[in-house]
Amino acid sequence: MDIPLSGDAERIVVDMRSEERYAVKPPDVVGFTPRLLVAEGDEVVAGQPLVEDKRDQRLTLPSPVNGKVQAIVRGEKRRLMEVIVAAGKTGVSGCSGVSGESGTTGGARALSPEAPVWWMIKERPFGTIADPDHKPKGIFVSMRDTNPLAPDLAFALRGREHEFEAGIAALSRLAEVHTMHAEGPHPAGNVGTQIAAISPLNKGEYVWTVNAQDVATIGRWCLTGEYRPERVIAVGGPAAKCPKYYRVLCGTSIQRIAEVQLMDPCYPQLTTAHSPLSTRIVSGSVLSGTRIEADGFLGMYDHQLTFIEEGDQYEFMGWLMPGLNKFSFSKTFLSGLMAPFKMLEPLMPVKPTYSFNTNLHGSVRPFLFTGSFERVFPFDIYPLQLIKACIVGDIELQEQLGIYEVEPEDFALCEFIDPSKTEIQTIIREALEVLRKEATA
Repeated sequence: MDIPLSGDAERIVVDMRSEERYAVKPPDVVGFTPRLLVAEGDEVVAGQPLVEDKRDQRLTLPSPVNGKVQAIVRGEKRRLMEVIVAAGKTGVSGCSGVSGESGTTGGARALSPEAPVWWMIKERPFGTIADPDHKPKGIFVSMRDTNPLAPDLAFALRGREHEFEAGIAALSRLAEVHTMHAEGPHPAGNVGTQIAAISPLNKGEYVWTVNAQDVATIGRWCLTGEYRPERVIAVGGPAAKCPKYYRVLCGTSIQRIAEVQLMDPCYPQLTTAHSPLSTRIVSGSVLSGTRIEADGFLGMYDHQLTFIEEGDQYEFMGWLMPGLNKFSFSKTFLSGLMAPFKMLEPLMPVKPTYSFNTNLHGSVRPFLFTGSFERVFPFDIYPLQLIKACIVGDIELQEQLGIYEVEPEDFALCEFIDPSKTEIQTIIREALEVLRKEATA
């Protein structure tokens, strides 16, 4: 199902690689237990490790730019949340502090766990950084992102074709690489959907996945030794003032982007006379992204920013209204009854528009069987039964129902249409974390 969210990015790329602040965010990396390698005030270069995994010191998160460690942000129980780096004068064009060994093809550097780009390779099951000791059955690269308002990867990679090919060549020395372009509605573009259709994952098996733009970054490092985690992100949404593409570096501060895109210049003070509505900024897709503040930082694996109305305004008798402008999967509103007449859309002068916000339109309620999940869940798995097995913690049943094939993002549409308002993605992540900890104990 494709969600008709307004605010698609215009194909204009604004260069924002001169941002002054960047952040490495260990909580964005599943299963990563960080050990800090730097202190505030330390000078760093692009590609220099800032934190390492306590369980495997080969796995590190590097600085995206040359500069100085400005701040180390900790959360509850002194959990490391962010390492903020202030870029120096040569911040953007810094070279990696890691010296790669020459490979066998054209003098290119060989891809190894010590490379600053290794963190870009993720592993299924569990969604962690790829374990160098595991032998994957394949490396999967999706060439199409079907999330709402996601960037067009062909447009984002324009001019980086040579780097992309070099990245594929480097990855192919580790395992067989599958590059896939899937047609159809969301979640056809999710790499998990494609893996399930091509090479389903069983217990004890591993596959690695890499985002297409990160493949180009890997290729650049292999060719030149320069670590520049560059990506083109789509910035849009129904609450964005002028949706467009931005060329940024990984972990960039979004403050300047927010100043341009927010309807209300007084954000986060959102009770002004001219703009009573508040805005939520999501790093990533609205279906599975993370809420951040206007002075926050882009997620390490995110390739889009979405601006959407907060939805904290009370709507009197909203469920009794006709709801012609409300998107309805279950036909709760009249807009859902218009589906049979979609064949007439080409004849309509103006296509119907829907009003989206973050309002749940109700509170959490009993988890009921509706038969709706199977309509938006393309895996050969019983989604409702798997979710219930995760809730009760039945590990044996989870394994029988295919828990190793999925990631939380694969259930994003189920959560979106769920009338019970259940946080399904959180349930799946917690279940996977239990399995991961048992596997690594």
